[in-house]
Amino acid sequence: MAYLFNRTWRRAELLKYVGDLAQIAGIELGELSDGSERGLRVAEVRSGSGLGFTVLLERGMDIGPATYKGLPLAWISPTGFRHPMYYDPHNSQWLRSFGAGLLTGCGLTSAGAAGEDDGEPLGLHGRLSNLPARHISINETWDGDECSFQVEGEMRQARVFGENLRMKRRILTRLGNSRISIRDVVENLGSTSSPLMLLYHINLGFPLLDENCELVAEAHPVEPRDPAAKPGLQEWMHFQKPTPGTSEEIFHHDLPADKDGWASIQLVNSSRKLGLRVRFQKATLPNLVQWKMMGEGTYVLGLEPANCRTDGRSQERTHGTLQILEPNEVREFNVEIEVIEN
Repeated sequence: MAYLFNRTWRRAELLKYVGDLAQIAGIELGELSDGSERGLRVAEVRSGSGLGFTVLLERGMDIGPATYKGLPLAWISPTGFRHPMYYDPHNSQWLRSFGAGLLTGCGLTSAGAAGEDDGEPLGLHGRLSNLPARHISINETWDGDECSFQVEGEMRQARVFGENLRMKRRILTRLGNSRISIRDVVENLGSTSSPLMLLYHINLGFPLLDENCELVAEAHPVEPRDPAAKPGLQEWMHFQKPTPGTSEEIFHHDLPADKDGWASIQLVNSSRKLGLRVRFQKATLPNLVQWKMMGEGTYVLGLEPANCRTDGRSQERTHGTLQILEPNEVREFNVEIEVIEN
């Protein structure tokens, strides 16, 4: 049954009160029409619990703005959510179309730093976030007294004499629920093996994120990515006010998995009595990257489940950690983002 308005409801009982479930929750398709966002199709999702979010269909089915009971959850960059026609894949030009939002996908054959691997130039964080979805479907499905809302589609990353990968994505939430479930299935449709790098760039911002926050997780090893992050290692879980001249800090977390194979970490804001938990299946996403940036304007916490680190594909190959997807091989990835009231 759905929990709404401080009580549980059976389907038949709830529908007596409304002419259409859209009065309470649902999915609406639309299209942005101004500036560099023009032509970007979106799916607006409301779960009825107070959770609402925007799926960016032209941008790898990323999740853009997200709110809970009117409170913004995600950091949004000054670039806005540009249509992928403006994407520049060279070096770090990805940052010119990094609108952030609740989720930015990085992959499929590279993620992390720009560089060169096996003679191929690779831009920052790969192409996934700029691949338009196709075969899009939206569904409102009742199963007994439970209702789910789903947005589904697929992205293809392919080139002649190169990779031919397909990702099928399903984004799901349930009526009265404050959890977003993301399931991605990646298949190698080509006749040769392909690198597979995937990172879920979850970007949390003000007012969910402020100096009253703390990251909470079971005890686990934490490493700074580089010397610049090392001085902040003892304070990776704490946050300060926006500070001019601050540089980003990157930490690598090796989170433990529970008995069902899920790892989790939670941001808790004590003053707002609100938290956000990120969960992911450890077997396929063994790493969690933390991006801590406390600058003015760029005030953001990135929690990033990944099957790689962020030093680039050549480093993954050098370290023997580069994942490979063989022809006809299929791999599934699962991530959950949940708002929790404390």
